[in-house]
Parts: sequence; C-alpha cells; structure tokens
Amino acid sequence: MVETVRVPGSAEAREHRETLKREKRLCRLVGQAIADYRMIEAGDRVMVCLSGGKDSYALLDILLRLQSRAPVAFELIAVNLDQKQPGFPADVLPNYLRQRGVRFHIETQDTYSIVKSKIPEGKTMCSLCSRLRRGILYRVANELGATKIALGHHRDDMLQTLLLNMFFGGKLKAMPPKLVSDSGEHVVIRPLAYVAEADLVAWAKAQAFPIIPCTLCGSQDNLQRQHVAQMLRDWEKRHPGRLQTMASALQNVVPSHLMDGRAFDFAAVRATGVAQPDGDQAFDTEPLTPAPGESQPLLWPQARRA
Repeated sequence: MVETVRVPGSAEAREHRETLKREKRLCRLVGQAIADYRMIEAGDRVMVCLSGGKDSYALLDILLRLQSRAPVAFELIAVNLDQKQPGFPADVLPNYLRQRGVRFHIETQDTYSIVKSKIPEGKTMCSLCSRLRRGILYRVANELGATKIALGHHRDDMLQTLLLNMFFGGKLKAMPPKLVSDSGEHVVIRPLAYVAEADLVAWAKAQAFPIIPCTLCGSQDNLQRQHVAQMLRDWEKRHPGRLQTMASALQNVVPSHLMDGRAFDFAAVRATGVAQPDGDQAFDTEPLTPAPGESQPLLWPQARRA
C-alpha cells in the first residue's frame, strides 16, 4: 500500500487541514444540538431519512462518527423513499450504504405520479409531496420500531422557514429542533440545527457523496423558499456572521417585547416602582458588533439540561 505524503504548506496539505477542522466543527455542533435538546438517548433506534442530497448524506455521516464515541448506545437505520421519479438511480444509495456498513431500508411508493397528476404544471408541488412523504415515513418508522426520526434540515433551512412564515404566513415561527408528530406517535429531530449550509456543501465535496439530484420539487425555480435563501446568502456575503446572529435570536426570545398576548400577559402589566432589566432601556442597546480584529462573540449557549 502506497502512503500519501502531503508536503507541508502545499495546497493538498492545507485542504487536508481544513477538512479535519470542518469534521471537528460538524461533530461538535451536531453533538451540541443533540445534548441541548436531548435528541438521542440511550437505546434509541434512530431512523435517518436519506434523500440522496448533501444534507441527509452529511447527517448520516456525522451521526455515524458520533455513534462510535457517544456516551450512550443507540442504533442507526437509514431509510430512503424511492418516489419513482423518472431517471432515479435506484442502485446508488444501496451501494453507498452497503459500503458504509449501514443498516438500511428502501421504501418504494409512486408519489411522483400522484403529485404530477394533482398539481397543475408550474404550481408549487412541495406541500403535497411533503405530506405524502411524511405519512409514508411515519408508517415505515412504526414498522421498523424507530424511536426517533432524524431529518437533514440545517440552520439555514430554519432561518428560511422563519422568514417565510413572517412574510407569507403572518407567524413568528421556524422549524423546531425537536417535535412530536401531529399523531403524537413520533419524535422528529433535526441534529443539523446548528450547522451552516456552507459547511455541508464543503463536507459533501470533501467526502465525495454520490449526490442524487431531485427532479420534482428541487427542480422548480419559482419557489419562494429559493428567493428567501438567496436573500440570506446575499446578507451573509455583505455582513458575515449575520445568519449566526439570527440563529442565536431563535434561542433568545423575549415575549414581553413582542405583541402576542398569549405568550405574555400585557393586560397584567402595572407600574411597580422597581427597575426592570427588560424595560424601555432595552431599546437603547446597540447590536453586538466586534471591533476590527476581534472575533465574533460566542452566540450559541452551552448545553441546556432540565
């Protein structure tokens, strides 16, 4: 076997160092999210939903790395829903999963034909496709005895959802890192909640995941989500760190400074004669902006345990 020799200072050596740093960061962020929200516990059987895109590949890959060093034992089983999209390479995922030694299940359901027959050409297909896919995956989770369902949504997906709900739904609502399904039967987790999409793009390239393009919803160019995603990318390009600050805001909610009477009892507000730390002086605070040469302040809190 010929050992690869990396010349110090070479482009190859720098790329190798960056890959190691990114692996460490991804494992740290995913591990922190799991700890903060108690996503995975001892004895869990985690069903990892694998679509063939970069996010779900990275999710499975990082969970496999964490599984070998986690303080608790848990199982992983990868599940792919083959929706019978034309040209879908049915052998790619099984070959990859066998190579990684991962237990897996391929569920075949022709939801593609249903969506195409129900949704007029040019209209958004995501809603119906998502409902059909979710119902099938919940059934499969029952059949496999899965205790958790892991999805590959990342930090940027959550911020996009936040803005979409604000702009088009009139709600201050994003994707939760952990939730119970509508039926009450399943716990859904998003271990990539703290991970930036840019890191996933770079990781997918470094690991050479066999990406399978989506020819259904992923091929539509008229989605509001795509417009919002581009807006966020533009913000981050002009103001590095803005998306991380927005993500931090999702963990630092101040109901008394919003307008939802269900979240805060405004009717009960009375003068007390005692200074309040969240009173009107809060509006005088400038956003945290590091001085030239200073690093961005730590935005993610430490693990929260009840």
